[in-house]
Amino acid sequence: MPEPRLKLIDSSPNRVALEQPPRHLAIVMDGNHRWARERRLPGASGHRAGAKNLKAVAETCADRGVEFLTLFAFSTENWQRPKREVKLLLDLMRGVLKDDVDELNSKEVRLRFVGERSRFPGDLQHLMGQAERATCANGRLHLTIAVNFGGRWDIGQAARALARAVRDGAVEPEEVTEERFGRFLSLAGLPPPDLCIRTGGERRLSNFLLWDFAYTEFYFCDDYWPDFDEERLDHAFADFASRRRRYGRRIEERAGAS
Repeated sequence: MPEPRLKLIDSSPNRVALEQPPRHLAIVMDGNHRWARERRLPGASGHRAGAKNLKAVAETCADRGVEFLTLFAFSTENWQRPKREVKLLLDLMRGVLKDDVDELNSKEVRLRFVGERSRFPGDLQHLMGQAERATCANGRLHLTIAVNFGGRWDIGQAARALARAVRDGAVEPEEVTEERFGRFLSLAGLPPPDLCIRTGGERRLSNFLLWDFAYTEFYFCDDYWPDFDEERLDHAFADFASRRRRYGRRIEERAGAS
């Protein structure tokens, strides 16, 4: 196994920077409610702590050289949660979009949202669009927030869009390829995720980027999302750096090996 591609960037043994970080990182931010429950706090406290941590992790990713960060914030299944919790999550989105966009803009972060927006209240849809327009010229970090998003939904909407293109004569059936299909997905135009981190102790995808994760590396940790700090992120990056990504090919360990 090769040595992790890491180097110290200051005197603290916990501060490291990847020479070759994951270009595109996806995160399933899980464990807010359990974090609060273990501290005998209301669930709202966990979600607020998680929202605060989002900014810190995004800034660390930018400092480490990550170019694309995609976060799973609200799934198509999350509407089934108690109404009070759903309202809290929507209010937290409003708060971030009202209070934090200027800061993201000043740090050259481009923000965009993927998912079916039509179910959200009109004011929230407006704030999403406003934030996207305000940050569209930035390029230090491309931050994508998946809201009312599901991997099956994404594949389904892409299939419908491609079917309409075939029906209208814009695409011939013989021209339907994986590459062309991918142009209709929510993350079209972005490189596929190199690494997906899931916090909170669960070991499943939960209907996230099902198509895009074909060759993504996965890192599961037991830490709840509010506790997922800079040190834990660097540990995940070190683990990623130690892996050999073959993409189905054979990579010889040494010259002349069979």
